[in-house]
Amino acid sequence: MIWIKYYRTTLHAYTLGAPYVEASRVKKKSSKENKQTTLAPSEQTSTMKRLFGFEKEDISSWHRLVCLLNRPTDPASLGIFRFLFGMLMALDITQERGLSHLDYKYLDGAPVCRFPLFNFLKPLPMDWMFFVYFVMFLGAVGIMLGCFYRLACLMFISTYWYVFFLDKTTWNNHSYLYGLIGFQLTLMDANRYWSLDGLRNPRKRNAHVPLWNYTLLRTQIFIVYFIAGVKKLDADWVEGYSMKYLAHHWLFEPFKLILPVELISLMVVHGGGLILDLTAGYLLFFDATRPVAFFFVSYFHCMNSQLFSIGMFSYTMLATSPLFCYPDWPRRFFGHFPEFLQPILPFVSPAPISSSSCVYPKPPSGSGGQQEAHAAPKPTTPSFKHKFRAIFTILYIMEQFFLPYSHFITQGYNNWTNGLYGYSWDMMVHARSHQHVKITYRDGVTGDVGYLNPGVFTQSRRWKDHGDMLKQYATCLSENLPQFNISDPEIYFDIWVSINDRFQQRIFDPRVDIVKADWSPFRPNSWLMPLLVDLSPWRTKFEEIEGSLDNQTEVVFIADFPGLYLENYVSEDLGNTSVQVLEGLVNVEIVDEKKNYSLQPGEKMQIPAGGYHKVYTVSEGPSCYMYIYVNTTEAELQKNFTKLSELQEKVRNGTETEPLPPELQPLITGLDDQDSDSSVIDPVVRIFLKRQKRMQEVKKRREASLIERFQRFASKKYYSIRRGFLMTAIALRNLAVGLPPLEQLTREVAYANMKEPETETEASQDERLKDEVGHGEL
Repeated sequence: MIWIKYYRTTLHAYTLGAPYVEASRVKKKSSKENKQTTLAPSEQTSTMKRLFGFEKEDISSWHRLVCLLNRPTDPASLGIFRFLFGMLMALDITQERGLSHLDYKYLDGAPVCRFPLFNFLKPLPMDWMFFVYFVMFLGAVGIMLGCFYRLACLMFISTYWYVFFLDKTTWNNHSYLYGLIGFQLTLMDANRYWSLDGLRNPRKRNAHVPLWNYTLLRTQIFIVYFIAGVKKLDADWVEGYSMKYLAHHWLFEPFKLILPVELISLMVVHGGGLILDLTAGYLLFFDATRPVAFFFVSYFHCMNSQLFSIGMFSYTMLATSPLFCYPDWPRRFFGHFPEFLQPILPFVSPAPISSSSCVYPKPPSGSGGQQEAHAAPKPTTPSFKHKFRAIFTILYIMEQFFLPYSHFITQGYNNWTNGLYGYSWDMMVHARSHQHVKITYRDGVTGDVGYLNPGVFTQSRRWKDHGDMLKQYATCLSENLPQFNISDPEIYFDIWVSINDRFQQRIFDPRVDIVKADWSPFRPNSWLMPLLVDLSPWRTKFEEIEGSLDNQTEVVFIADFPGLYLENYVSEDLGNTSVQVLEGLVNVEIVDEKKNYSLQPGEKMQIPAGGYHKVYTVSEGPSCYMYIYVNTTEAELQKNFTKLSELQEKVRNGTETEPLPPELQPLITGLDDQDSDSSVIDPVVRIFLKRQKRMQEVKKRREASLIERFQRFASKKYYSIRRGFLMTAIALRNLAVGLPPLEQLTREVAYANMKEPETETEASQDERLKDEVGHGEL
């Protein structure tokens, strides 16, 4: 049995993952076996094999490389990943994919502007969209259970990619990754372990899988980490401008014991993220560093699950980490469970059986008697399918390394950042804020000019940053505006964006009619304004200026191009607003006064509230200036709140002896529903008490116990998933037997919309308090 033991050792070795050294886990041999094993030359394990799982000779020729990629490998780890991925995708479909709010997402029959990758793609009628999601869900469950596996994979990826291509505004890196993994699993033999297909077909049960199955998945995950790290070598990330706000999150409270917030942002958020992404793939690769990688990668993804609303991404990445372990780890892991659980757990003891998907080597010469040779799988030579799969593996890996840098081909999708967000693994590198968005239309027949509410006819906001989506949006507006007696409309966009704490500046030329503007996916966008990167050093000065202001004073930094102007309206609430020039020359026109004022660097002027003004850039180069303003109404309200709070405290501790007037009595008695609209109560007192009550509710939620938090989380997910399935059932019934009477349909939808009473107002309360408290719960 010496050769068989050797064979089992070699078949577990693999590339692009951990090497496999069987000696540490096999039972002790007899002294005779040990002696024979030592004498066998093929038993000697080289450093190359210990580190990488294969010898140099395995890649010395095309034939050997094909044999290596099709080497028989234990299916256990792949089977566990298949189960976890299918389960997570089934949960994701009800949440991030949008099954629970599908009718709100697509707004069947409403005049909605959409942003598909290809303009011919259209959403199906609402009931059919629910059917598409139902097919996707069945596919995910089929992947999880390994039931009719190939069909389940096709059901999942066909519907998933259709939904994915249908809306570019929802694209992100992890949604793209799900589609890639689904595509890879379609081609793999991931149903050879712990699957219903294995129960139905003994030839598939516990059968070997070729090594390239693991190679593809491990390389894909390595690319996700490594390319994300390479993209984080961007100067903005290294200098700590990309995700500055994260350092204020409660998850970083332990670091605040030893570091100031500025260093937490620079060293922990940005520095730690960069190092982890660059090294995670390598650390997971080797045996010696894998435990360290597991700790930091798991900690990283658990933090991300709390920091961002990214659905199942953190848990999916956690599920990919064991792929870098030895393929037989589930057998050893589940082998520690009690024996009475073994029937429902994955296979532990049976060795994998042979599979036609793999290439089996010839047994070494002098390996033993006829019994051993008969027990080993029959040697095979690579066939066309083995060579084709090897070619596919190599080409796919090359394509995945190339695609994040293919923006020189799809130049039409490049803006200030390259390409559509989603397939470049540039996670969180660029943070944007929008200060001002104006949409102007001009009637092509009458010449009348008007303005549109930003975001009209669409629920998305991502069109503001992408030229291709802006072109689609303008085209959609031009098709809808004639319904409102606007003929042959011209559409102009004036969008001001700051990227990574730079100046607010225009991203697109406001003088170009986007409806008639030329756009091609393969040519640069001619109406894209350049990012003023030469002004990036000003960000250090911004921090100094912001640090010198009090808590009630706000500042906005603006940069504009020569020959253009900014038209702005100062609300009456902003009674103390001024503009100060930092660089270049500007003329300020007060529209109501019909006066112009010239300003040079360092000069400032007061802007009257309640009117429009225009700031013209008259210098040869870009101008830079800042608005400094105080919301006088808000400042006065805060003063009143402070006085009311002090008065309330005095009444409670008995230091206030004078009786309160009727309009202030609620400070003692509180505000009930009957008093909320009473004209006797002072309006400021009413606002103060409502705000105080909401803040107490938020504080109670934040200080809730772990059990209460879990109950709230579980309840929210339950009602969300419940609505998705009930609405799907209604849609399938409509397709099968037709629409019921309107009254019945209304009752059914109302039942599906039912929520727990306490949770119905939580979202709106959090939204109202976001500005008051400082930030919402992330």
